[in-house]
Amino acid sequence: MTATILHGLIIVIISLEFLVDQYLDYLNNKRLNDPVPDELDDIYDKESYDKQQSYNQERSRFSNITSLFSFTVLIVFLLFDGFAYVDLLARSFTDHSLLISLSFFGLIFIANDLISIPFDYYATFVIEEKYGFSNMTRKTFVADKLKSYVLSIIIGGGILSLLILFYQEVQDDFWWYAWILISVFSILMNMFYARLIVPLFNKQTPLEDGKLKDKIRAFADKTGFQLQNVYVIDGSKRSTKANAYFSGFGREKRITLYDTLINDLNNDEIVAVLAHEIGHYKKKHIIVNLIISILVTGFTLWLLSLFIGNPLLAQALGVDQASFHIGLVAFGILYSPISTMTGLLMKILSRKFEYQADDFAKQTYNANDLISALKKLTRKSYSNLTPHPAYVFMNFSHPSLYQRVKAME
Repeated sequence: MTATILHGLIIVIISLEFLVDQYLDYLNNKRLNDPVPDELDDIYDKESYDKQQSYNQERSRFSNITSLFSFTVLIVFLLFDGFAYVDLLARSFTDHSLLISLSFFGLIFIANDLISIPFDYYATFVIEEKYGFSNMTRKTFVADKLKSYVLSIIIGGGILSLLILFYQEVQDDFWWYAWILISVFSILMNMFYARLIVPLFNKQTPLEDGKLKDKIRAFADKTGFQLQNVYVIDGSKRSTKANAYFSGFGREKRITLYDTLINDLNNDEIVAVLAHEIGHYKKKHIIVNLIISILVTGFTLWLLSLFIGNPLLAQALGVDQASFHIGLVAFGILYSPISTMTGLLMKILSRKFEYQADDFAKQTYNANDLISALKKLTRKSYSNLTPHPAYVFMNFSHPSLYQRVKAME
């Protein structure tokens, strides 16, 4: 295979992925105003349903514009050797190979973020604000960006630096060291994310004593779930949309409730949602997902080690000199079809886990309370009640609301 053929293959892969995504969006949009199933006809009244339709149509149009823009920029970048230009620019700063790679990715990151900021701003302060979802202030928007930059530099830059050093020291065997590093990092993030990262963006406070906490404690005792930490997060500072999640394991496991969830649901509905989250823990879904993620990462790194030093990867992007950063970019694009397949398998497994967690809540608490909670959350977020099955299959980590309600009846 020549570099020209490989370059063409990269463009074909990117183009096919874009076209498939656009086609799935088209199918999903066609189903947007399909008749609502009888099981879900109590979610929206006429006024809120019209707003839901308008919201989803506007979001879809904006998503299509964003996707087309990103696709066009990337294709133009590839056709006119943009990566080669960035590589030369990075090399103009320093002769040190590690610093060249870090400069290269830093330039790509900055350029990509500068391009995305106007789209993020419009989505937050125009679309989401128009439909009453966004509580984000401009100050919080800027602060979130700055904090994300710092985390990217410290964590992303640190891990990337170690990966490059591993490659420079042991070449083809670097994937073992990289796998260990990323695996340890993944485990630590699973354990301590809520304690270390979340507080940088949100305030977390222990759930205050009262009827809700008593109900949660009673349910935890009933199911033999040792619950020490229930926290409330100030999600309302950014959005009116509600959520709850389970994080960590061992002594670090905790349940986090958005303040919007507490405001939108009654106590029984909240406990039903928590029963679902505890179901994930009881069924060991968190551990299984972590193990699978680590195994997939190991496979990806092993495959990367076979190709990253191949000069064809660099030449396919218009760069004469092979390097870790150019090889990583080219490999990332070529690997994307495999990544799509592994991601699809993970979504299939995730949907299975969601059914199991729903069933746990049904068996240990009350299916009607969980169904009522899901319907309220759907109404609150203007979610689409009639997504296309192909779109659900390819993109949803959860079954559709209709599928979940039918399974719990």
